[in-house]
Amino acid sequence: MANGAKRDWHTDTAPLERAFPLLGPLTDAKWVSSRDNDRGVPSPELVISGFARLTPGKLAELTAAHAFVSEGSADDFSSWFEKPLKGEGPENPQWIRSHELDRDGSGYSTKLWFDRRSDTVRF
Repeated sequence: MANGAKRDWHTDTAPLERAFPLLGPLTDAKWVSSRDNDRGVPSPELVISGFARLTPGKLAELTAAHAFVSEGSADDFSSWFEKPLKGEGPENPQWIRSHELDRDGSGYSTKLWFDRRSDTVRF
């Protein structure tokens, strides 16, 4: 799953497509998990963080169906497991966010940011 020593992230899209079915098929992804590189600290929580590319037209479909607002920087990658993502993602993104698409229920909390210029979602 993880690519070599230099690239400590996942590139498979299937787990993300299952986690975020609303986003539809994804064309590529870079993501990390709080369970990667087990640090010997057991945790019942799984946190994933990263970027994925939406198929062309998907973001337009989402913005037509949901209310979006401009959102500040989303690239704070502050957790230990997120360090490989620093400096990745779109160049000079202009993030927008829909609070309707963030889920808080059934034990899940999701925060999604979208960049229109690159069709990228940050989660």
